Amino acid sequence: MPHELDQILILHSQPDFSERLVQLRMAICQAPTFNPRSKEGIKVAKIIDDFFEHGDQAVTKYTREFDKVDLTPHEFLVSKKDLKIAHTEIDKDLLTSIRQAIENVRKYQAKIFIGDKSNLSGETGIKYTPIRRIGICVPGASASLPSTVIMTVVPAQVAGVKEIAVVSPPRYNGSIHPVILAACHELGIDEVYRIGGVQAVAALATGTDTIRGVDKIVGPGNMWVQTAKRLLFGEVGIDSIAGPSEVLIIANDKANPVWVAADMLSQAEHAPGSALAFTDSDEVGEKILGELKKQVGQLSRADETSECLKQYSGIAVFNNLDHAIDKASEFAVEHLQIQCGDESREIADKIENAGAIFIGEYSPVAVGDYWAGPSHTLPTGGGARFSSALTSNDFVKSISIIEYGKEKLAESAEDIIRLAEIEGLDAHAKSIRIRQED
Repeated sequence: MPHELDQILILHSQPDFSERLVQLRMAICQAPTFNPRSKEGIKVAKIIDDFFEHGDQAVTKYTREFDKVDLTPHEFLVSKKDLKIAHTEIDKDLLTSIRQAIENVRKYQAKIFIGDKSNLSGETGIKYTPIRRIGICVPGASASLPSTVIMTVVPAQVAGVKEIAVVSPPRYNGSIHPVILAACHELGIDEVYRIGGVQAVAALATGTDTIRGVDKIVGPGNMWVQTAKRLLFGEVGIDSIAGPSEVLIIANDKANPVWVAADMLSQAEHAPGSALAFTDSDEVGEKILGELKKQVGQLSRADETSECLKQYSGIAVFNNLDHAIDKASEFAVEHLQIQCGDESREIADKIENAGAIFIGEYSPVAVGDYWAGPSHTLPTGGGARFSSALTSNDFVKSISIIEYGKEKLAESAEDIIRLAEIEGLDAHAKSIRIRQED
């Protein structure tokens, strides 16, 4: 008897194999934001317009509408007392794990930081300065996410950002989950607002009487949050348009289908989430499908996860592994796992586009989500073709330095004048020529 998940198996022998992969990629790439002409897209734009005119009143209005919580402006900010209480009452073993995760992330982010490498020698150079003030979005609709606090705050602190404001929706008894508050307190963050969604992004971008605007907004969120970030980009900096969580697993006959299926479900359970497996083995593909059917029914969110498997997921069986590798780079997913035995590292070297690569069967995505050091805030929806994981380097900006002396300018004057005049910019040329007349 056919199973509802049978449809996600895509075989190279099928005449519509390439077409189905294209359709799947389009579905994943279009998932992060609303179409600006859709009812929801128009709603996001309207909310943002309200903020330019009404500020705090708009925060209150849309928090009531979307989160069903009534807040006055003086209630937006979580008190330092509440932050301290949450930190005091957190499970001590959990706090120990959080502290070790913070240390791991801080060590990695410091290691890769370029902001301390300013070079001002000679006539030209570069100077790095940290962004003054940032806002961090921490989702809170379906779960407490202290890991998001760690993976966004720590890179910013390593970069030297002085002011960090955290926003999270009031979905836990009208406030923010205490584990999130405890993580903020552990990191020394005392500017935490119990607001989320479009209203939080708009408040951070435009500023209100009670919430000062920021220079850059980072962090994940649902389609409402990401659409708002897209519309407000330019008014404020953003990290990326982060959509549903994604994993693509390249698996050959050395892979364990039980583990591959488990790793796929770990992303599909985000609901929405996308889970892909690319293989060159019909047998491995069938076994992965069988395991998905078996394991998905064991999840507490089985129905939602099954829907994600049907909408945004697939098991593609290619005629050779090189084709699978090329297609994986084309999909440019958030998390790329390679479970190909001794060939895993060699295959990783061939990948051109991915947010993060997890090499070998003992490197599941969860290691990166919580522990290893690189931030789990990664490009999705094909964004890895042109953007990267969030790092400490995203919180500094570079300033070009040019310092010519009289002799150096004289050496280049004729060439600069020639280029300025061909562009019809006489004043540019004169600014050089007048200095050669003394």
